[in-house]
Amino acid sequence: MRKRVAITGLGCISPLGYGVSRSWENLIQGVSGVGRITHFDASDFKVQIAAEVKEFDGAQLFGSREARRMDRFTQFAVAAAQMAVSDAGLVITEMNGDQVGVVIGTGIGGLGTLFEQMQVFSERGPSRVSPFLVPMMLPDTAAGMIAIYLGARGPNMAVITACATGTNAVGEAAEIIRRGKAKAVLAGGSEAVIVPIAIAGMSVMGALSSHNEEPQRASRPFDKQRD
Repeated sequence: MRKRVAITGLGCISPLGYGVSRSWENLIQGVSGVGRITHFDASDFKVQIAAEVKEFDGAQLFGSREARRMDRFTQFAVAAAQMAVSDAGLVITEMNGDQVGVVIGTGIGGLGTLFEQMQVFSERGPSRVSPFLVPMMLPDTAAGMIAIYLGARGPNMAVITACATGTNAVGEAAEIIRRGKAKAVLAGGSEAVIVPIAIAGMSVMGALSSHNEEPQRASRPFDKQRD
């Protein structure tokens, strides 16, 4: 008989709200998380709207020094993982840490950090690039940081499959448990790509709506005026 795997805890950082209950409540009420971009000046962009996470302060959660060493996508992942562990009532200890894995995916990783440091490189030269650039931009840093924060020493990996990433991560986690390689796995996806280069790239390929005048109604795939 196929071994059953259950999801026992949830964690969520989203444009609809901080935490699972608030995100879910806004979702079922039809609230949109889309609005004018505030993370950077998008006045010269064709697309000036996005679904931003606004109720999140990494420095408050992790301390200023630690937050500066984590890209925003990693901060989201660690915060959501802490929520999920708490929600599940899972206590990770020295005794069971080897049996707790982490599978956290991302489409691209620390793009915000990469973009920022490319500007530093261009304006100030190679010697001024941050020594944390590489570890902050790597796609598997989120999984690694969750393991460090929570003491999960089991299988650890990142799944990178574009928009399917989060779902694939949950599937891989389930298979790890079925194979008997872990008893529990923290799984999901994280992204933080509302940065100029990403919005520009997605815009010119026609993947984003430019209904800037109606941000909350811009996503309308079955409308005659869809774009």
